[in-house]
Amino acid sequence: MNQNKEEICRYIEEHAGTFTDLCDYIWENPELSLKEFRSCEAYLNVLKKSGFEVTEHFGGIETAFLAKAGSGRPYIGILAEYDALSGLSQKRGVSDPAPVLEGAPGHGCGHNMLGAGALAAAFAVKDYLERTHHSGTVLLYGCPGEEGGASKAFFARDGLWKELDAALTWHPSDVNEVVSGTNNSSIQVLYEFHGTAAHAAGDPENGRSALDAVELMNTGVQYLREHMTSDCRVHYAITDAGGVSPNVVQARASVLYMVRANRVKDSVKLLGRVDKIAEGAALMTETSFVRTFIDGTGELVPNFVLEDALYDNFRQIPLPVYTEEERAFAEALKAWCPDTTTPGIGARFDTEVEAYVREKSCGGTRPLNDFLIPPVHTTVYVAGSTDVGDVSWQTPTAQIHTAAFIGGAPGHSWQNVSSGGSSIGHKAMLMAAKVLACTAADLYERQELLAAAREEFAKRTAGGYVCPIEPDAKPTAL
Repeated sequence: MNQNKEEICRYIEEHAGTFTDLCDYIWENPELSLKEFRSCEAYLNVLKKSGFEVTEHFGGIETAFLAKAGSGRPYIGILAEYDALSGLSQKRGVSDPAPVLEGAPGHGCGHNMLGAGALAAAFAVKDYLERTHHSGTVLLYGCPGEEGGASKAFFARDGLWKELDAALTWHPSDVNEVVSGTNNSSIQVLYEFHGTAAHAAGDPENGRSALDAVELMNTGVQYLREHMTSDCRVHYAITDAGGVSPNVVQARASVLYMVRANRVKDSVKLLGRVDKIAEGAALMTETSFVRTFIDGTGELVPNFVLEDALYDNFRQIPLPVYTEEERAFAEALKAWCPDTTTPGIGARFDTEVEAYVREKSCGGTRPLNDFLIPPVHTTVYVAGSTDVGDVSWQTPTAQIHTAAFIGGAPGHSWQNVSSGGSSIGHKAMLMAAKVLACTAADLYERQELLAAAREEFAKRTAGGYVCPIEPDAKPTAL
């Protein structure tokens, strides 16, 4: 590691308290997608005090922001998220289910760490640019609503990522690895049916049931499943059943649908078929419906050049060292996470990597996967969706995972909330910040690296981007 990168890592360690304090504040104040008002304010306060040029309500979204530092090109973007999940309240560092407040939100996806780690990387890059007087600008994007709202995709609809030379991000996980491959695109739409209320016994012939329409729509979609390609998924949730009285013809009912396919253009086509089923359900029941677009995300476009740059820095930076107390906590939490699947993306696509990870993770039984998974380049898709995909269609983009969670912990779980609020989460966050900031330094210093990433990006996106966000749609909080 060269001296500049050593200084970057030293800076992050010396200012770790600033970053862990922000991480803990976000953890202690979990807010749902597009409602992250306290979280956004906390970021803005820290950024303004540190000399960043800040744009509030970025892209027209109230809880989004953009913070800039430096001058000139290259423009390197770092992506922050900070929304929580409903019903996942959990005390930090506790190895049994113990909600702080029953039914309240919690950071089951670790976005308290994700955002604070991204900010830490941006701070270190700002210091690097000032110290070296190197040309370049770091842009920290506050991206709300990843769990529902997809702000990055709305920004992509408006072409806001195109100004970047590259974008970097990370996500908490149970392993240390560079992410490769692609994923599902997705689109969410709410269908609100409206009928006519009536007494179900005395006046049924005058009733028109919105709940019948929802049930018929769901039945129609079940029959659609036979006629989708294997990469497609359709999920639904009845958000309003119209009431609790069975002797009333329900005049209202709502169902939220999520449509997925590997490629966003196929999600758009599949959604068109779901829309027709909604029309048919309304026709059969003589009801009407209001269709509200919620959000959508595109599939990831991998960039092997940036993945190699991230791995090169990942392997140079020492991984976290855990205390006896941290390991004891991890052991206790692992008892709730019996999954022994070989962890990591690379293990799915490379037999040698699979064998290596299997050994290092002790057959998937290791509570803390305190090792780095060797890199694997792939274009194969892994199920799941993220609006980082929409960024990757407009600028070269890559990301890493760091081990903030217990090995085998289920996604969006109370176990992740507990671990992500602990010192284990802090260490993973600071590790991620170092890797991102050091990679950004390479991109400022090595124009040939950026040129190669841009060339690969141009080839992979030659078919053109189909934005999942409809032209007149606005970010909608559920």
